[in-house]
Amino acid sequence: QVQLVESGGGLVQAGDSLRLSCAASVSAFRFHYMAWYRQAPGKQRDLVAGIATDGSTNYADSMKGRFTISRANAKNTVYLQIDSLKPEDTAVYYCKDSSLGLWGQGTQVTVSS
Repeated sequence: QVQLVESGGGLVQAGDSLRLSCAASVSAFRFHYMAWYRQAPGKQRDLVAGIATDGSTNYADSMKGRFTISRANAKNTVYLQIDSLKPEDTAVYYCKDSSLGLWGQGTQVTVSS
């Protein structure tokens, strides 16, 4: 079954760090453009970062600095490292295989002040 499964979210305190993972059950993962999005309560889903097959990255302007996207093609996994978490980072974080238009189910990140 083709799917994306996110993990690593949870309840953390401001200033903590988290690493989110997205495991992809897709063939030829290494050829796919992958991305992370987030959706805060009552808001639209926004791009956080994307990573191409060659490892080049792209970040939304508001996400530069504390977010790091990476991938491990041998593990069919893409990661999102979030440092110095803030309460405004509270959201559901979604992984997307942009090459397939496939979304994961999301992982909740809640940051307490």
